[in-house]
Formats: sequence, C-alpha cells, structure tokens
Amino acid sequence: MSKKESTFLGMLMSLLIITLVSGLSLGYVNDLTVGPKAKAKLEKKVNALKLVLPAFDNNPVEDMTLVKSEKVSDSVEIYPAYLNNEFVGAAVIGSTDKGFSGLIKIMIGFKPTGEIENVVVLEQKETPGLGTKMKEDAFLKQFKNVNISSFNLKVKKDGGEVDALTGATITTRAFCDATQMAYDAFIKNNSSLVELKN
Repeated sequence: MSKKESTFLGMLMSLLIITLVSGLSLGYVNDLTVGPKAKAKLEKKVNALKLVLPAFDNNPVEDMTLVKSEKVSDSVEIYPAYLNNEFVGAAVIGSTDKGFSGLIKIMIGFKPTGEIENVVVLEQKETPGLGTKMKEDAFLKQFKNVNISSFNLKVKKDGGEVDALTGATITTRAFCDATQMAYDAFIKNNSSLVELKN
C-alpha cells in the first residue's frame, strides 16, 4: 500500500513540476512575442491606410479617433487624413460578426464628400475559394467611387446594387453590413474630422 502511495505522490509531483515549467515557458514565450505581434499589426494597418486613402502628410494613426456605434460593442476607429492641413478623407474600420464563419473586418477610405476611395479586407475567416474572394479586386471594384447615400448597399438578390460573390451571399451581405457601419460612422463624424486640423 505504501509503495502505491509513494508512486502516486511521485507521479503527482512530476506532473506538477512539468505543468509549472510548461506554464512558465509559455508565459515567457508569449511575453517575447507580444512586441513583434503588435508591431506587425500596426504595420499591416499603416499599409492598409496607404491603400485606402488619397495622398496625405499627417500620421493618421496618431490622429485616430474612437467613436461609438450602435451596431458594434467596440468603438469604431476613424483615421483622418490631411494634406497641407486640409482634410482629404478618412479611413474607417467597419466590422460585423454576421459573416458565414464569423468576423469580417474591413478598412474603407472615404473622400470628404462620402465617396469610397478604396477598400481593404483586414480580417476574415470565410470559406476558401468562396467567401475569401471578397479580397479580390473583381469584387472590391464595385465599391470604388461609390457614394452610399445614393447607392443601394444590398445584394441584388435582396433588391440592392451589389453583385454577390458566387456561393457566398451571406459573406456579401456581411461585407455590405460592415461597409454601411463604416459609412454611418464617417458621416456622423465628418464635420468634426474636417475641423480637427483647422
């Protein structure tokens, strides 16, 4: 009986030590990668800003403002762009969890008048070969230079003007939802963005 107890205590101590060492190792590795991950995420955002905004000479990341939206629990990020202290547009991050596989996050660049300059998909987990085609220029070009105030931002199947991705209507609806959310945030805060540099 005492040999069984001794073996059990030995195994328990070994398991406890292994768990403790593993936990500390994972924590250490996580601490090492936090900085590089944050840097990579910021770099991805800066590259997206360059793609969706017209030419600018400010630092949109430093000028970023957070605004509340009824459609999402988090605040919406707006990155204003200025050239010679004149407002030339803003990039807004729109998101929705209504995608076929959940979260879709896009960055949309708006001109001061409300037309879309360009769109970049930041995050998505849609079906490869179907929903992932939302990142392709063939799909995104239908949004460029469009002013949503005079554009029916729904898929054609629902009576709108957006060509849905083949086999990915749910993804297309979610993309439109995220675009509408970004547009609403831009329009609601447009006047304060224009005045920000004056």
